[in-house]
Amino acid sequence: MSMIRDLRAAVRPSRRRGVSPYRYETSAPACPNSAIVDCGVYRDGRRVREHVTPAEAMASARAEGGFAWIGLHEPTEAEFAGIAQEFGLHPLAVEDAVHAHQRPKLERYDDTLFTVFKTVHYVEHAELTATSEVVETGEVMCFTGRDFIVTVRHGGQGSLRALRHRLQDDPELLAKGPSAVLHAIADQVVDSYIAVAGAVQDDIDEVEIDVFSSGSNGKSPGTKGAKGGDAGRIYQLKREVLEFKRAVSPLLRPMQLLSERPMRLVDSDIQKYFRDVADHLARVNEQVLSFDDLLNSILQANLAQATVAQNEDMRKITAWAAIFAVPTMIAGVYGMNFDYMPELRWKYGYPAVLLMTAAICFGIHRGFKRNGWL
Repeated sequence: MSMIRDLRAAVRPSRRRGVSPYRYETSAPACPNSAIVDCGVYRDGRRVREHVTPAEAMASARAEGGFAWIGLHEPTEAEFAGIAQEFGLHPLAVEDAVHAHQRPKLERYDDTLFTVFKTVHYVEHAELTATSEVVETGEVMCFTGRDFIVTVRHGGQGSLRALRHRLQDDPELLAKGPSAVLHAIADQVVDSYIAVAGAVQDDIDEVEIDVFSSGSNGKSPGTKGAKGGDAGRIYQLKREVLEFKRAVSPLLRPMQLLSERPMRLVDSDIQKYFRDVADHLARVNEQVLSFDDLLNSILQANLAQATVAQNEDMRKITAWAAIFAVPTMIAGVYGMNFDYMPELRWKYGYPAVLLMTAAICFGIHRGFKRNGWL
């Protein structure tokens, strides 16, 4: 109830002063202080009114038929309050739309569907490092009613401007009403998932090649020259895939509901198109789950290679220690300074001991070499 009072308090003073409660962007996004990106009225699949306020758009749609489409980008509570009042949006959904950071979901409030989509953008990078950002996420939220659709976008990507123009070029589809717009947004979001999944697959393939080629190029995993030994890159990629997964997996249930369950606010013809979106989303979800499993295997292989490399290093250290133990022992024996020791008075005793020491060391080295310890 407190939320409703806050919304009413934000709307009424501006109306009493004769000031519009909306900050409206009348053209392309050139007004930095505007939350409304576009606002238009559509009738029979064609745009009949533009450069109108949301109140005018809604009045026109209700009086003459058609529907209003209002697009906003990161509105504040004050900016969104007037629209929420005009379209009768539920306060809980309004709060989610303003503050963002929501899980993908589909909720019904009276005669309004509230849908949250996570948009995903692939961040280009010259080389994958332990700090590289691979995917960047945003949000698109849709309030869908009988004669309106309000879209709220958060983040610097996922623009709907090109989508709006594409729909306006297909009046037969747009004539189906707000549910056609909702489907187009869902389709664009899922298509972006497919593109990002392909780019992430390339990154995983690169890491996989580096990991499994590091053992055959003479470099030990974990050394500076061995890219594949950098477990930090693999772990960072796992974190980015997890963020991708959080955008894809929760959307499965909403898409199934939109494609399978009859809804008054979704045209029956459009519902068939949602099935195709749900199918593509399921395929992307399987791919993202496989990414996680594959990265787990790559990380385990990397750690196993590091363990093998450490064992090889310890084996080499042990072999050299055994070789150096021979001269150390002989020098220790002849360093005890007894008067009666073999060959102390012999003229060739010193070179003979050196030759014997070298021969023993050579024999041990050859044996270790033959057994692969050196």
